Amino acid sequence: MSDLPGIVITGASGRMGQMLIQSVLNSDKCKLVGTIERPGHDWIGRDIGECMGGQAVGVTVDSDPLDAFARAQAVIDFTAPAATIEFAKLAAQARAVHVIGTTGMTEDDIAQLEPCARHAVIVRAGNMSLGVNLLVQLTQKVAAALDEDFDIEVIEAHHHHKIDAPSGTALMLGQAAADGRGVDLKDVTDSGRDGITGARKRGDIGFSAIRGGDIVGEHDVLFAAAGERIVLRHMATDRAIFARGALKAALWGQDQKPGEYDMFDVLGL
Repeated sequence: MSDLPGIVITGASGRMGQMLIQSVLNSDKCKLVGTIERPGHDWIGRDIGECMGGQAVGVTVDSDPLDAFARAQAVIDFTAPAATIEFAKLAAQARAVHVIGTTGMTEDDIAQLEPCARHAVIVRAGNMSLGVNLLVQLTQKVAAALDEDFDIEVIEAHHHHKIDAPSGTALMLGQAAADGRGVDLKDVTDSGRDGITGARKRGDIGFSAIRGGDIVGEHDVLFAAAGERIVLRHMATDRAIFARGALKAALWGQDQKPGEYDMFDVLGL
């Protein structure tokens, strides 16, 4: 047990954080060595197992990641952009693999990860599931095969607690469609429609976001032309698929050189 790679989970109280913690506790390939929450959270100082409504597991929730990261071989992080950037700096100091599932990161945020990747492995993806990453590849291939007579719309649905839109996965799919067509996504993005917007511009890639209930994650890529439509779809019904992917990335990263990677690298796609 002591030779297993140690994992730290940030955002311990969140839905994804708790799912990740449970996945690590259930794994025979790694061990939980730390959990992190924001300062002032009422879980700080308590055993994470008891906080999650179960038995004590001997790991306390902490607000200071520095000590926890120093004991870890990997950090799995599904939090917020500002927090992720700070975690990346600390993970790099600890030479720990940093698996990032945080969404809503801007280009400037992502650029701040580059210096950290010179010292440690960073695996970042808008979605950690095998199915979604296959969908990304299919989207690029279909977009490359069809001309601009086919409008492209990425339609995503998530639970009502999600704070960013479009989702990280939707942006991955939009980027794949743009890559397939050989265009810059920034130049063709069409989102946030409201009021009298005028006709859709030929060649644009549209984004539509739905928020409601407890939807885990649903993504459609619609290719629509006169007289026909093609729909590529992925539906997630259990957050465990994201946790399994993140854990796979954390273990895969143990054998890699410092640098920036994504789930295509992890899955050998």
